Amino acid sequence: MSLWSGVFRNNPIFRLVLGLCPTLAVTTSLENAIGMGLAATFVLLCSNALVSALRKVIPAAVHIPCYIVIIATFVTAIDLLLQAYLPALSQSLGIFIPLIVVNCIILGRAEAFASKNGVIDSLADALGSGIGFTLSLSLIAAVREVVGAGSLTVWGDIAFKNLNPGPMTLAILPAGGFITLGLLLALINRIVEWNARRHGAPPPLPVSLDCRHCTMCPNGK
Repeated sequence: MSLWSGVFRNNPIFRLVLGLCPTLAVTTSLENAIGMGLAATFVLLCSNALVSALRKVIPAAVHIPCYIVIIATFVTAIDLLLQAYLPALSQSLGIFIPLIVVNCIILGRAEAFASKNGVIDSLADALGSGIGFTLSLSLIAAVREVVGAGSLTVWGDIAFKNLNPGPMTLAILPAGGFITLGLLLALINRIVEWNARRHGAPPPLPVSLDCRHCTMCPNGK
């Protein structure tokens, strides 16, 4: 997976539909989405680099536990850094920072790519997936916050108020997260289909919902 593949063709949320638990939980504000995306990108970069560097040393029989230990180490580091320097954001994101350890995007990239490729390629793969994840979170959060609260909190005191004269509280509730994600998924799938037809290609088939067809693993293996 190249850098741009993780941003567009294999976007973790809008194309692979992964990591939906934090996606729905933290996208009540743009600030939360950016913070979560940057934290996940940091863990992706560090864990992919270390897994790639140690890929010939880690025994095949215990590679998954080893990957989890590596990921947990960097998650602990970013969690402590947030608590020390951005306590408000750390409190807002809550349990979802420690839960990055079991985020299927992080573990999936370590298993499917970093364990089979060099450090530079693994860093590019991690950066692409991290950017794609962050942009997706930010888009969902921006829609939910503007519609649901009438504001847009970019970071700290950088905020825009009164963007929506009639805010709908439903958008920032859990049900609103599902609705917003579903509408954006439908819109993006429609755009992808339109773009394919415009170039004379058949619309891409949806990814089957079983492990054999998961696009995270090369050749469906």
